[in-house]
Amino acid sequence: MRTTAAVLRAAGSKRPYTTTSPLGIEQLALDAPGAGELLVNIRAAGVCHSDLSVVTGHRVRPLPMALGHEAAGVVADVGPGVSDVAVGDHVVLAFVPSCGACGYCEEGRPALCEAGGAANAAGRLLGGGGRLHDASGTEIKHHLGVSGFAEYAVVDRSSAVVVDKDVPFDVAAVLGCAMLTGFGAVRNTAGVSPGESVAVLGLGGVGQAAVLGAVSCGAWPIVAVDPVADKRALAVALGATHACEPGEAEGLLRELTGGGSRWVFEAAGISAVMEHAFALTRRGGTAVSVGLPAPDAKVTLPALAFAGEAKTFAGSYMGSSVAQRDIPLLIGMWREGKLPVERLVSGVLPLQEINTAFEELAAGRAVRQLLHPGEEPGEAR
Repeated sequence: MRTTAAVLRAAGSKRPYTTTSPLGIEQLALDAPGAGELLVNIRAAGVCHSDLSVVTGHRVRPLPMALGHEAAGVVADVGPGVSDVAVGDHVVLAFVPSCGACGYCEEGRPALCEAGGAANAAGRLLGGGGRLHDASGTEIKHHLGVSGFAEYAVVDRSSAVVVDKDVPFDVAAVLGCAMLTGFGAVRNTAGVSPGESVAVLGLGGVGQAAVLGAVSCGAWPIVAVDPVADKRALAVALGATHACEPGEAEGLLRELTGGGSRWVFEAAGISAVMEHAFALTRRGGTAVSVGLPAPDAKVTLPALAFAGEAKTFAGSYMGSSVAQRDIPLLIGMWREGKLPVERLVSGVLPLQEINTAFEELAAGRAVRQLLHPGEEPGEAR
C-alpha cells in the first residue's frame, strides 16, 4: 500500500524551518505487516524535541527517515502470529519496542531493551529490516520503531498498547512519550514521596509532564523553571506551587527549603541546564537528567559533591516506564481528573504544516503540538 509521510533526507537545515523546509511530505510504499507486527492508521502524533534533535543533527540517525515517535491510532491490519490485537483496536505507540527476552526485559526494564535499542539505532523494526520505500525503491528508515508522522505505520506488536476507544486520540498520543518520559521520571525513576521538594527545569511537554508527576506524588514545593513566561504559567495551572526564571531558581529554593531541592528534574537536554540542576540539588538530593543533549555534549560537576555532600546525578530513559503497564495507569488517572493531559497540547496542525510545527518548537513557543496525519473526514476527537 501507499502512505503519505514526513521524510527527513538531510539534517542540519538552517532556521526558520518554515523557509528551509527540512521535512518533505512524500508518498511512500509501505509493506504489509510481517509476523508479530501491526498496521496502524495514525490519528494523532506529537511533535517532540527528540524529533527536533534529529532535524538539527544533534541526535544522529540514519537517513532518509520518516520521523515521528509519539502517536496514537487505529489498527488497520495485523500480521501473522498476532492474536491479542484486532483490527479496529485503538493503540498508543511507545518508542522502544521490547524483545521480552534480553536481560533488561527480564528484569522489568523494557525501555532499555537491547534488541529494541539496536533496531531503533539502525532505523529498522524489531523484526528486522524496513517496511518503507520511496518511489525509486530507496529504503526509508523508521524513527524509533514508529514513524508516526504518516497516515499509516507498520510497528512491532510490542510498540503498541491497546487502549479504550473512548480515549481521545489527542490525549492518547501524548501518553506515548511526554507522559511516559516526564511523569515516569518522577514516579518510576525517582519515586518521589509526599512532602519532598521538587524542581523541574525546562517546561516543554516532558517537563510539564514531570510537573504533573510531582503533583500526583504530593511533592512540596514544586518549583517550575523556564525562561518562557507562558510555560511557567501553564506549570502553575497544572499544580506547580512556584515558578521562576532560571536565574531566580537558586534564591527561590533557598527561601523555600533553606537549601536546594530534594529532587531536580532536568528536561531541556542542555549541558548548562544539567549542571544547573545539580547545583540546585540539596545535600543528599538527586538531580535526574531526562532531556537528550547532543551526543558530544559534556557535563562538568564538582567531584566533591558526590562523597562530600552525598549528592546523586541520575539518568532516566523513557521515565523508566513499562508502557504496557503504565499507559493504562495514566489513562485511569486521566479519567479521574488527576491528569489534565489535554492541557499540554499547545496546537493542532495538519501533517502538511509540519515544518511550521518544528519552527514553533525550536523557537520555544510550543509545549506539545499535534499533527493529524490520518484523520478521517468529520471525525470526532
